[in-house]
Amino acid sequence: MDYVSALVPPIVMATFFIFLVRTIVKSQGGANKAKEDAAVDAVLARAEAGQPRK
Repeated sequence: MDYVSALVPPIVMATFFIFLVRTIVKSQGGANKAKEDAAVDAVLARAEAGQPRK
């Protein structure tokens, strides 16, 4: 039964990782994509406007 206790942690971590990746992929795009893109564009524009030009 030592092999079972040795295999459980990697299996649990692999399962968690798979669900994490699926959640990240599903949250990309969708209804909020335009809103998120606009927020990122606004932050980048603000950051660029605050920096002096070379």
